[in-house]
Parts: sequence; C-alpha cells; structure tokens
Amino acid sequence: MQRANLLNRLWRWFATGIFFAFFGLGGLVLSLIWFNLLRLFIRDPKRLHSITLNSIKNSFRLFLNLLRLVGVLDYRIEGAELFKQDKGCLVVANHPSLLDYVLLASCMPRCDCIVKQALLKNPFVRGVIKSAGYLINTESETLLSACEERLKGGGTILIFPEGTRSTLGKEITLQRGAANIALRTGCDIRVVYISCYPPMLTKQGRWYNIPPSKPLFIIKVKSKIVTQDFIEANDASPAMAARRLTHHLRSELMLKNNEK
Repeated sequence: MQRANLLNRLWRWFATGIFFAFFGLGGLVLSLIWFNLLRLFIRDPKRLHSITLNSIKNSFRLFLNLLRLVGVLDYRIEGAELFKQDKGCLVVANHPSLLDYVLLASCMPRCDCIVKQALLKNPFVRGVIKSAGYLINTESETLLSACEERLKGGGTILIFPEGTRSTLGKEITLQRGAANIALRTGCDIRVVYISCYPPMLTKQGRWYNIPPSKPLFIIKVKSKIVTQDFIEANDASPAMAARRLTHHLRSELMLKNNEK
C-alpha cells in the first residue's frame, strides 16, 4: 500500500508538470494561431468576442477533464445552472488555488474577468487576455467605468475580492473593489465558494508540492446578494455602503469556509 501511494504521488507530480507546460503551450496556440484565424474569417465584433470566450471556456473544460482523467485531481460544481441567470451580474468568489479562475470560467456561460496588469507581461497568457477583452485592474475610476459598460452590455464579471490567493490558516481579507463596482453599477452579486482538500496550488506552495492524496475541488454556486439593500438613506458617503457590503461579503465567504 505504501509503495502504491508513493507511485501514485510520483505520477501526479509528473502529470502536473506536464500539464503546466501544456497549459502554457495551449495559451500560445490560442493566441498565435486560433484567435488570429478567427479574426480573418469573422468580421462582426460581437460574434468574434462570443466565439473567443467560448473557445477559452471549452479549452479550460478540456484541460480540467484531462487532469481528472489522468488522476491529478477531481472536481465537482454545484449549482452551475444558476450562472445562466447572471447577465449583468458580478460573480464574487474566494481564492484558495491557482485553478479557481479556470474552474469558474469553464462553467460560466460568459466570463468577463478582472486581471492584474502584471499578467500582460506573461507571454503565455497575454494574448488570451487581450483577445478575450478581459478588464485590466489599473486606475480605479477607469476600471469602474469599464465594468459599468461591460455589465450594461450583459456581461458577467468575475472578481476575487481578496486580490490574491488566500493564505492557509488565516482569515480572509477583502478589498473594497467588488463592493465599489456593485454599488456604482447597481448590479447584484453572485456568491461562489471554492474549496480544495487536500490543498493544491496554494499561495504558499509551488506546483511541485504535490498533496499526499488526489485533491477534490468543490465549487458551490450560491444565492445572489441584492446590492441596493446595503445603501441607507442616511449614509454620509458611498464609502459607508461599500464598507457595509464588503463586511457582508466577507461574512458570507467565511461562513462557507466554516461549513463542514
């Protein structure tokens, strides 16, 4: 049994490395070949954008299913059908693993993600980010305006309000960006909770820190939060509502974090 466990862990270590390389290569193939072919044959900007996002979603779904097939990990998505109700909605999730965005984008009908500007320097994902038209986390006022336009156009914006992956063993800390976007645009918020046990691809760990057993990711799509409920008539400034909403989001995600 011990030998079998060791061989299984070595296999998962080897397969994880291979698929990390495969993920980077896939990003280059999409950017340099597939997306350029789409631009040659599809002239309508809206249709081009839709096909581009679907290409990314299907690529992520294939990637995850291959990881599951070779035994690197398993995953379960509960309530994915609720995403069909989320046009013009902000999707807020906790962020325990590097795979969180891939997992969510693989099951959302449309995913307009907010990404760090530093990712534009990464040659493996830069082309995907630009082709998908993802929103870049730059100056707050510019970002707010871009989010408002995207949501009014029926987009669904995914944001991880922690700003980075969670630190194991510590309570989560949220930035107010998600609350500010929701209050500024008047959109509702869909809460999503992601768990992974044993932990994999965490902030503290590297890709080669393979857990002792195959990880299971569980994505729970929860109810919506009505943003307008957090605005009070006697608020001295919008910052008060943002603080109130951020506190509620944190309690929601911490509540899910404490569920057994």
